[in-house]
Amino acid sequence: MTGTVVVTGATGFIGVAMIAALREHGHGVIALVRDVDRARGKLGDGVELVAADLETPGPWQARLGGAIAIVHLAGEPIGDKRWDARQKQVIRDSRVEATRVVVEGIAALAASERPRVLVSVSGVDYYPAAPPGDYDDDEVAESDPPADTFLGRVCRDWEREAAAAEPLGVRVLRPRLGIVLGPGGGALDRMKQAFKLHAGGKLGSGQQWVSWIHRDDVVGIVLAALDDATYSGPVNAVAPETVRNAQLAKSLGLALHKRSWLPAPKFALKLALGEFADAVLTGRRVVPKKLAQLGYAWKHPTLAEALVDCV
Repeated sequence: MTGTVVVTGATGFIGVAMIAALREHGHGVIALVRDVDRARGKLGDGVELVAADLETPGPWQARLGGAIAIVHLAGEPIGDKRWDARQKQVIRDSRVEATRVVVEGIAALAASERPRVLVSVSGVDYYPAAPPGDYDDDEVAESDPPADTFLGRVCRDWEREAAAAEPLGVRVLRPRLGIVLGPGGGALDRMKQAFKLHAGGKLGSGQQWVSWIHRDDVVGIVLAALDDATYSGPVNAVAPETVRNAQLAKSLGLALHKRSWLPAPKFALKLALGEFADAVLTGRRVVPKKLAQLGYAWKHPTLAEALVDCV
């Protein structure tokens, strides 16, 4: 079924690809953006642009009415700036408060005008990570509890605000994203820069698990969710092949035809990243149990193939 889909985070790494795919599948798109002129330059014609500060109620909330779905991707990047008290608040508010205001907008609509589906992304940082030096091989599935860390609490509260749309008659899918890989941006661009500086090795010991997914599969999961009512609740949006950080570095080096030899030691990461270093030095072996049960067919199930596509 086609119709109008509202997208937040529209000019981001995932958002641009998401909008292109939605339009290719016959959907109309309303993009909620901070800067309409900048967004027009990235998204081109054919997309309705609506100025919106998602953390502040406003006229933009009325534009949610009549849409068949909302794809909520907005959120401050967690690794672009060093964390301090202010940046951590920005990270939290851009997710938790923005989602609360989006759901308040849905609640204000007449029942017949409400979207059928809300896809509100979260992250695998929801789950506890094994501490450095403890590289647990246990698999982490959707039923596992949240972590009592900064990012764990953010993800927990973020998802709680999204789930508040369910009593309003809206089906809510909460994809917990791993590191999203794809050409032309995102985490992979930062990794490639390290290789260009001959510093593309493992992070710390390299034994921590890395949860990843290709951007094409993020888009594929959302498209599937628009039509399939069995897609609901939390879903681990990760590839079926789990890898350790050292394997990721080696595979990317092979794809780039660069040597992966210079590791980034723990103390250097702590100096460079501060508290955020804990997030890259630890990991968890997240598996897509629900997606497998739903029968989702991955476009890029293996890391080596995904990286070839990306580079």
